[in-house]
This record gives sequence, C-alpha cells and structure tokens, in this order.
Amino acid sequence: MPTRSEQFAGLSVAVITPFRDGQVDFDVLQQQVEFQIEAGTVCLCPVGTTGESPTLSHQEHERVIAATVEAAAGRIKVMAGTGSNSTDEALRLTRWAAKTGADAVLVVAPYYNKPTQEGFYQHYKALAEAVEVPICVYNIPGRTGKNIEPETIIRMAELPNITMVKEATGSMDQASQILAATDLTVLSGDDSLTLPLMSIGGRGVISVVGNLIPQDMIALIRAFESGNIVEAQRWHQKLFPLCRDMLSLATNPIPIKAAMRMVGRDTGQLRMPMTPLTPAQEAKLQETLTDYGLL
Repeated sequence: MPTRSEQFAGLSVAVITPFRDGQVDFDVLQQQVEFQIEAGTVCLCPVGTTGESPTLSHQEHERVIAATVEAAAGRIKVMAGTGSNSTDEALRLTRWAAKTGADAVLVVAPYYNKPTQEGFYQHYKALAEAVEVPICVYNIPGRTGKNIEPETIIRMAELPNITMVKEATGSMDQASQILAATDLTVLSGDDSLTLPLMSIGGRGVISVVGNLIPQDMIALIRAFESGNIVEAQRWHQKLFPLCRDMLSLATNPIPIKAAMRMVGRDTGQLRMPMTPLTPAQEAKLQETLTDYGLL
C-alpha cells in the first residue's frame, strides 16, 4: 500500500556540516552533495543532529540550508532540519526553508522543555498550518527527553502535510502501531534498524552511515524491495559493525566526522562541546573501516 510521501522512500542521508578553521566549509559541502547525487541517494537532510545544528548560529543554519538547496539544483531532494524547542523559532526556520526551496522539513520533537502530548500536537499543527511542504516528525526520545506517543502521531496524521516520521525510538511496537493506523511514510532513524523497520512497512532510512557508503545502504533497500531477503540480510550483516560504531563509540556525529576524515573526505573538525574520539576509539574505528574495506 503506498504511503503518504513515497517520493521520499529509499535512502536519505543526514549530511554532516563540514568545518574548516571553525567556519562552515561550503566548498566541501558542495562536494558532499555531488557525492550523494552520484551515488543515487534520494534525499539530503542538512542541519539535523548529524549536521551539528545545535552549535550552528541561526545565520549559519539558514546558509547551510540555502547552500544545500542551491547545490542540489533539483537533482536530489532536500529535507531541511528546522526543529526547535521553541515553536516560534521552529516556525521561522520552517517558513524560511520552504521559501528557500527545500522539498520537505525534518522537525525534531521539542527537546529539553518536555511538552505534554497536547503540546507536541499543537507544535506540529502550528507548523503544518504555516507551510505547504511535507513535514517529517523526528521522534528521538533518547535525545529529546520525551517520546511522542504513537497515539499523538496518529492524531497528527490527520493534518495533510504531516507526511513522514523519522522513527528513532528503537521500538518496533511503536512503529507497528503507527504503520497499522496511518499512511504515514515511516523512515528509520537508526541505520542498524533499517531492515527490521522495512520488514514491518517502513520505507527507508535517514542515514548517518550513508555519508560514507550510500551505495551499500541503497543496495540493502533495493534488495529488500525486490524481495531478495537473503541479499538484504547479507547487506545488513555487512553494514552492522559500521552502523554500530557510528552510534556506540561516541555521540553522533563524532564517529562519522572521524570516519570522513580517515577516508579523506572531511577535516573531521567538530564544534565544542563535541570533542574528538580518544586514541583507543580512533583505533577501533580504524579497524572497523579497514575490515569494511574503506581503508
């Protein structure tokens, strides 16, 4: 059964924000966009968690969205991160992304101030009524401090342009409940859960590891969609150590930035309070990348 935003099914990549000498490196950002287009990625998600949005100024946040849209030039979709724990700020960013030409927006649940379920609903309703682009509800209670309950997401699905969920609760039961009750396009927010989520009706992933090996994630998705479950499982097992390291060695995006540096595609620079991997963590990551065949 087709879901509400089938055009976003497949691989979306939560792109890093490259820094050089403390500033956003727009030349490298453009290179990352070209790399993803060549790989056949469906959509880019700039300025999310992986894009270090918490440490970007508002002006930088807007400039990264604009630069990504400009570099994409209609050749790949752009789903810009526009969430905030202030509804007014999320509204401003969401309107700005829509006006700039983003194809959709990725809106993380308001974090830290922990709204009630009614507060979550009213927050997304305000955004849905302000713009016409599709909205992806990003539910990641491990970072925000509170789960958007499935009943609330099912209620949000009554709003026409709430069309997607980035599912990062780790709960297949929660995902199953949403999939059974709505036609929302559910995308995995955890690389290692892409295949399990697709097996219950998920339509793809918003990926961190896709910064490194988009073509392999695409191969997993295609294998599953063509009914070749054994091939999909083979890709899942190959990708798993890499996916695990990206989330377990240190907080995202510390490991992916280190990996991008190791393969020569980024400086690996982070902004405080994010700090680099320890020598032991570096060695572990290097081993995983070597085993994978990337080094």
